[in-house]
Amino acid sequence: MILSLSPAKLVLLAVHFAVQADIDSLAVLAARHDTVLRKDLVLRILLTYLPETLQSNKYVGFLEKIEKGTLSENTDHDIDASSVETLAEGDATKRVRKLRLLPLTFKDTPKEVGDDPITSFLVRRSYKVDEEAGLLAELPTLLLPFMNQSAYVRTLLISTILPLLRRNCEYHPEDPIQYTLSAFQELPDRVAVNLLLSRTGAREEDLPVVGRDLRGLIGPWLVDEKKWKTRRRSIVSPNGEEDDGICAGYDEVLRWLTTQASKNWRVAVNAIQQWGGPGDADLAGWGKLELTEQQQDRVQQAYAQAALASAYVLPEASSEAIEGAYSIAAQVANLRGLDPLPLFPSAVALLPPLAEQISEDIISTKTATFMRNDLLASSNILTVPNNSAVAFLEALILSAHLLTHAGQACTIRRAGELALLQDERDQKEQASKLIHHLNHNGPKTDDKFWLGARNEILWLRDWGAEEVSLETTPKGVFSKLKKEFLEVEILKALLFNTRYSLARSLYEDAPDRPLDEKVLQDTVYATAMTAYDNASNPNRTRGGLKKCDEIIKAFPSTLPKSHPLAQKVEALLQATHALSEYRLVLKQGEPFTPIVLRVHSDPISIIGKILEQNPKSYTRLQDFVDLGNRMVQAGLVKQSPSSSHPSSLPHPPEQVSQRITAMCIDAALTEEDFETAYSFVVTRLDSSATGQQKDDYSWRVALQAGKYRRTARTTKPTHFGTGSANEEIRHLEQRIECLSVALRIAPGATLQEILNVYRRAEEELEVKVRQEEEREEEWDWRGDSVSGTNMPGGFNSTNKAKQARVGGSSRGRDSKEEEAPMSLFDLARATGLTAPRNLSALSGLQRAAGVWLGGGDKNGSERGSMDSARSGGGEVVSPTGGSHDGEGGQQRARKRDQLKNAAMGTLVSGVGWLVGAPGPAAAGGGNGRE
Repeated sequence: MILSLSPAKLVLLAVHFAVQADIDSLAVLAARHDTVLRKDLVLRILLTYLPETLQSNKYVGFLEKIEKGTLSENTDHDIDASSVETLAEGDATKRVRKLRLLPLTFKDTPKEVGDDPITSFLVRRSYKVDEEAGLLAELPTLLLPFMNQSAYVRTLLISTILPLLRRNCEYHPEDPIQYTLSAFQELPDRVAVNLLLSRTGAREEDLPVVGRDLRGLIGPWLVDEKKWKTRRRSIVSPNGEEDDGICAGYDEVLRWLTTQASKNWRVAVNAIQQWGGPGDADLAGWGKLELTEQQQDRVQQAYAQAALASAYVLPEASSEAIEGAYSIAAQVANLRGLDPLPLFPSAVALLPPLAEQISEDIISTKTATFMRNDLLASSNILTVPNNSAVAFLEALILSAHLLTHAGQACTIRRAGELALLQDERDQKEQASKLIHHLNHNGPKTDDKFWLGARNEILWLRDWGAEEVSLETTPKGVFSKLKKEFLEVEILKALLFNTRYSLARSLYEDAPDRPLDEKVLQDTVYATAMTAYDNASNPNRTRGGLKKCDEIIKAFPSTLPKSHPLAQKVEALLQATHALSEYRLVLKQGEPFTPIVLRVHSDPISIIGKILEQNPKSYTRLQDFVDLGNRMVQAGLVKQSPSSSHPSSLPHPPEQVSQRITAMCIDAALTEEDFETAYSFVVTRLDSSATGQQKDDYSWRVALQAGKYRRTARTTKPTHFGTGSANEEIRHLEQRIECLSVALRIAPGATLQEILNVYRRAEEELEVKVRQEEEREEEWDWRGDSVSGTNMPGGFNSTNKAKQARVGGSSRGRDSKEEEAPMSLFDLARATGLTAPRNLSALSGLQRAAGVWLGGGDKNGSERGSMDSARSGGGEVVSPTGGSHDGEGGQQRARKRDQLKNAAMGTLVSGVGWLVGAPGPAAAGGGNGRE
């Protein structure tokens, strides 16, 4: 019991109790003097002087009694009024005037608060507790008892205090939001959403609770009815009608979702997997989001569209990201009640036919812009959730997975661009990269893998359209590519990876062959050539050449051994394998590889390199000729027009043989092996000249052999046969034979050059023969002198021999003066001078020379002349038309005459007939062949 106090002292005492947080005394005082301490006055005193740090449970009961008007006097509780009892009434009144009690209303008080003093107090008290003490956790205890009495208090508690409390104190206390309760309420929706979700999924360990954040933060935040009254954009309802839009706050949530998908796709994927939209909200049991059925369907439609949009903007081309996108599509189908999607592993294994489920409106170049712009717009047919859009996204996801799994990283958007832009060049490049990667990274022994790879590549072209027999334009990431192109590339990959049996079963043995026979032949040949070009070893039993051989033989019905392409490849392999037997370096530091042979502009010249780098290899002339013929059969040696006769084409095998022979002769001469060179000239060039077109190699090398002079390094002959035992004479005779061959096969314009060399060689031979005869005569004379001295009767043979020499010389001079036969070179010179006069109808001497060379067999056998020159016995026709039948010293004369007859026969048969000269037989008076 207290003494009677004036109103001023009662107010001061109530303030004192509020400052001291003596709620019990204040309650008793207010109950006893309710006429002075009215409800609004008590609330103002509490609002102004009650400490913000006081726990809410200490005074919330008092507030409930005030709100209900059930305050009752507690007679057992004594009130201590000593703080005001001694005050004078005037002082008490002055102090009351100075109290400056806070009003319950505040600036911009929401209309929902109205004139309810308790609601106003709770709102202002909540702000003061948060701002002054930062005790946000005390507010639920303060407001929960009054939640049902005030819609505004309920909204404040659920949509603002609960999200902030969870965000700062429960979910992410390490990084709280630095905004007061009142300031947070004033934030724009975008800022508020980003603040609430700023730590959502920021750490790897937080990904499993992304859905928790959306349910516990965004779900309550969206309860505020004001957010649903502000429309941001219109959407299309499931029945195709345009709605009046969704709330701005929810639109910001959806934009946050798509933004996360483009920056941190794991957050977006986990959000869509774990959160079912605004209806999936954790309000702590304090309420629920009250939406009409139409509103609920609208927000679910918008959420599903944002989910589809998120799948298109996933930036990462990894298997995990692509599988996450598939889970988004499956979740959308589930949320909107669309056709369910199979599990991802099953979809990858089965590759379902999706083309028929995708509308024609989607497959358009214009649609491609929707993958980058206006993803959330109602006009975006790619993201508006329906069966066609989900099927299209499923097809893109599976396509991206197949490409990525095969080593060609591909995002959902990239797959969409391939399918929608329909750029044939881009699609071909992507397909080629895919098959190339499989080519070099696929297993070499797994037919099941390659069969599956083929099915996947063909599915990428039409998304399974053929499986359901749709006769429409293909829909797929390779839709612009012909099936034949893909089959050809797949076949090449199978052959490259030695899957010959599988390739044969698919492309040759199958009843319905995917490739035309001609295309199959060309593809097999091209693949074999690719294996050949990639080879590093010219041995056909190893590496690339072995693979080339196996490929060309893998289709016996399509490419039998008799087929021109098979024969061409076989000749190429034989030619290349033959090169493996020699040391061969075309460029310093670079060993010979097979492709060099195939791309070489002049493959025959490679034989010249072999002759240079492999000593004595020229002895294998026939092997090289066979090698050259194989090059011709392989198509490596191209025909080229003749310089003298542009209308004619030389026969490659014959020309190649002549050229290779010339190379071997040149190599033999370079290595000082004249004997071998001579043998090749007289046996190869001479025999090959008859009946064939003249080439530019044979006569030059024959002339080169005719110019050769013995040195100390020259290889010694192993036998002499019927030739002279004198090496110098024998060598000159061989040179003259080579020059004779050169005369028979050389063009007319070059005869003068050869004749000049021939004349010098003949002069040297005459000198050597004369010297040899003089030595023989001297030895004969010495032998006769010795034998004559010792013979009985003293017959003096010296004078006789001397007389014989004198007589012989005299007779020789008389014979020369009487007959004066024309020498070989005089004949040639006279022929050259008279030819223009006798051939005035011809265009020139060069053309006449060509005609001369064409009549090599007209009046006699040149080969017969050569045989005659090499024969050692029988009757020999002399240049003067007589015959000699001698022994001893006359043997040399006969040999020289034979050589002259051979040379004479060459000119007579070649050019002499033009001036009326008789043939070799007539000129010599003999039979023309010895």
